Parts: sequence; C-alpha cells; structure tokens
Amino acid sequence: MIDFDVRGKEILQWLTTEYSGIRTGQATPALLDNIKVESYGSMMPLNQVGSVGVEDARTLRISLWDAGGVSAVETALREADLGVSVSTDSSGLRVIFPELTSDRRAQLIKLAKSKLEEARVSVRSARDEIMKDLEKQQKDGDIGEDAKFTQKEDIQKKVAVVNNQLEALYDQKENEVSA
Repeated sequence: MIDFDVRGKEILQWLTTEYSGIRTGQATPALLDNIKVESYGSMMPLNQVGSVGVEDARTLRISLWDAGGVSAVETALREADLGVSVSTDSSGLRVIFPELTSDRRAQLIKLAKSKLEEARVSVRSARDEIMKDLEKQQKDGDIGEDAKFTQKEDIQKKVAVVNNQLEALYDQKENEVSA
C-alpha cells in the first residue's frame, strides 16, 4: 500500500522547488541553482564554481573561485534566458534583476496557479490509488467494511491537510510576486 504521508511530503517538496524557480521582485541565490557552467571540460552547477550572495534586493553577486571561469559563467547566465543583465568587475559578476512589470507579475501568478493545480492532481491521484487499494483489500477479505471507512476518512483528512499546505505555499508565492 502507498504511504500517503510520504507522497504528500514529496508533492510539497516538488511544489516548493518549482516555486523557488519562479522569480519575484527579490533576487535570491536559489534562482541560479539550475544554471550549469562549463568548467574544466564538464558542466557543473553554478554554486560549485563560485559563491552566490545577495548584494541588494535586485542584485546577486557571484564570486568565482577560479577567475578564469568568468566568461563561461557569463555565457551560461545569458543562455539561461532569465531576463537579467550581467556585468563583470574585478571581484566577480553582478546579476541584476529588472523591476517586474504588471504583465509579468500576472504571468508569474498564473504559472504559480498552474503548478498548484499540478500538485493537487498528484494528491488526488495518490488518494485514488489508496482508495482503490482499500476497496481491493475489503473485496479480498483482508479488512472489514468499518476498517475501510475509517481508513478512508483518515486519508481524506490527510488530503485536506496537504491541500491546505499547498494552498499556503501558493498564497505565499502570490504575495511575493505581488509585492
């Protein structure tokens, strides 16, 4: 039988990861986590070739451990098409995030809503699998009807808790984007 608690946590983690990639007006190092840079002949995550820090609300500072990799990082950032401007100076690179337009904010909120819906579909599918399994167990005589209904109620309560957590994540992201 599927453990709904584990699936619920996986779905919450997935949504959190998806939301960390949605850029708000604030610059956070997590926005650059998926950027891969060519370094010494292989593709490496940006955070393994240098440190990424917040300089101010809309600027990130990348300090490379090997100054020779500046052009590779600059190229990777431009190819990532994040809608940012990149400038280099003596101590590394600056990644500057432009102010969000109202159209872009609306797009980001719509994207966040679609990710929330994907997560809800995953929760429903996990619930349906468990419900089918409970029906099968009752049909096979492994559990009684009372036990089946009790377990169904427990699962439904867990579904409600996970859906509330997903909704809270969405509300938080919506507030970030709108701010």
